[in-house]
Amino acid sequence: MERTSIQMTVSLPPELYRKAMEVAKNEIRSKSELVREALREYISRKQMVLAARKELARNLQKKGIRSLKDIEQMIDESRV
Repeated sequence: MERTSIQMTVSLPPELYRKAMEVAKNEIRSKSELVREALREYISRKQMVLAARKELARNLQKKGIRSLKDIEQMIDESRV
């Protein structure tokens, strides 16, 4: 039979562990459920940030902006 989950061991500072256990207790969740949701949220946010950065890079490139130097030059030109 194929396993549907993989066990993982994680070390946490005591204060973070206490806070996590308090959240799990208040939300009537298991530790595993809490960690799974936290990881899903973290990965989702990271993917959103990466997508936003890529979109920003595309938009800047369309405007001919390839470096901070280009941005500084545009700022300097707008001040004149």
